[in-house]
Amino acid sequence: MLVLNRSIGTQRLLLYGMLVALAGFYLLPIETGLMTSIKTNPLSTAPFLPPGPDGLTLDKWNTAFSQLSTGLINSIVLAVPATVFSALFGSMAAYGLTTLNWRGQLPILVLFIAGIFIPYQAVLIPLSKFWAVYVPLDELLAALWGLPLLEPYHGDLLALIISHVAYGIPITTLLFRTYYRNFSEEMIAAAQLDGATPARIYWRIMLPLSVPMFAVTLIYQFTQVWNDLLFALVVMGPSEGAPVTVPLSQLGASLSEIGFGVRMAGAFIAALPTIIVYIIFGEQFAKGVAT
Repeated sequence: MLVLNRSIGTQRLLLYGMLVALAGFYLLPIETGLMTSIKTNPLSTAPFLPPGPDGLTLDKWNTAFSQLSTGLINSIVLAVPATVFSALFGSMAAYGLTTLNWRGQLPILVLFIAGIFIPYQAVLIPLSKFWAVYVPLDELLAALWGLPLLEPYHGDLLALIISHVAYGIPITTLLFRTYYRNFSEEMIAAAQLDGATPARIYWRIMLPLSVPMFAVTLIYQFTQVWNDLLFALVVMGPSEGAPVTVPLSQLGASLSEIGFGVRMAGAFIAALPTIIVYIIFGEQFAKGVAT
């Protein structure tokens, strides 16, 4: 028995040692970026070593934040509605494709699945031509949005929101459809026997029970929209209303030296909102993935 306990203890030590080594391997780039962002001279020592007493500075963080602050606000205005609407519309579409029986359901489902595999690069030129020629959203905003809060934003940002909503609906629909297929058919049948309409079943039964999957789709879609650069460059370009990824790609380019520290600080600042979203919805995300 003593030999067996020693063997189990050795196996646990080896397992924990491997886990610590893997964690260090994956966290080393993050630690290196953090050290680079707070060093006066990032090239003075090894990148992963902490700075000395005289080599610590937060000036690079201040510089990065001053150049990214407007982009952060733009990204919030972009990501929040794009995420919420794509998840909501995906949930509605999945409900219609899962619990309701109607003619032509399979071809529509195939179209949704096909939309997942269309790469961003394949739609860049049609997307830019569509928004530039066919839909004058600046006039639409001027007619509908007279709020002072929205004055700094123009039709390009609304076009970017609509583009991300349309591009996110296929994947959110597939995720919700997989989730709804595990729902009890007896529960839906009981609601129908009580005279509930399909819309009432969705709003009163399906939607409240979809919170875990909403967490999954919100985290996924928010990350996709927040980190997108291609659509932002094509639709908006380097304008004042562009999301944070556009000024982030140009951060440090105007410095006389290579701005490694400023770029690392900017990367951490731009990544904070996605980390906060993961923290807020992390528990529901785990429930949705496990379902």
